[in-house]
Amino acid sequence: MPAHKRILLKLSGEALMGDDAFGINRATIVRMVEEIAEVTRLGVQVAVVIGGGNIFRGVAGGSVGMDRATADYMGMLATVMNSLALADTMDKAGLVARVMSAISIEQVVEPYVRPKALQYLEEGKVVIFAAGTGNPFFTTDTAAALRGAEIGAEIVLKATKVDGVYSADPNKDPSATRYTSISFDEAMGKNLQVMDATAFALCRDQKLPVKVFSIFKHGALRRVVMGEDEGTLVHV
Repeated sequence: MPAHKRILLKLSGEALMGDDAFGINRATIVRMVEEIAEVTRLGVQVAVVIGGGNIFRGVAGGSVGMDRATADYMGMLATVMNSLALADTMDKAGLVARVMSAISIEQVVEPYVRPKALQYLEEGKVVIFAAGTGNPFFTTDTAAALRGAEIGAEIVLKATKVDGVYSADPNKDPSATRYTSISFDEAMGKNLQVMDATAFALCRDQKLPVKVFSIFKHGALRRVVMGEDEGTLVHV
């Protein structure tokens, strides 16, 4: 039996690039959807928040000197593009996905309405939350914490390039060790940069645990959902 009934999966936009410089790598997004499909077949309700770094990276040079709020709105639109790509890939894999946007673009995606999102989850659909929180100055990490709390997710799963939280950067320090679990206060005290401070504080205040794991490790998402020793659990 899965350890969690309802999860909020946070994917970075960069994860969709695969080995490309920017954009969406087809093989990578298909493989990610296969991992998500595997956990939905276990009866787990899945909501997803996705970043926009892979698309925004392509225009980042032009955003130098740009007003921060304007750049953030561009980033939100990038997350909508990623959400549409993810939903389309899910549909082709036999999953039913619904994209809900925090900013109104009703010709493209439906607006985020909490009761509707909860209904979709109960029906076994995958809900993809696009456009972050809909506000500039907030990251998609904060959107993941906020939506996770709103939908009553049992845990936020932060998918990254490394398989957990380490005492130091494992790519630079070979002696770095992976934490199996760590408290929010300890992670903040050691400045381990699990998520940005706003997202982290929100998860801590809502007593919403965060599991950091590698999305590039085959079967890792399923192992996390089953409650096995995978990644790092950040808890109150």
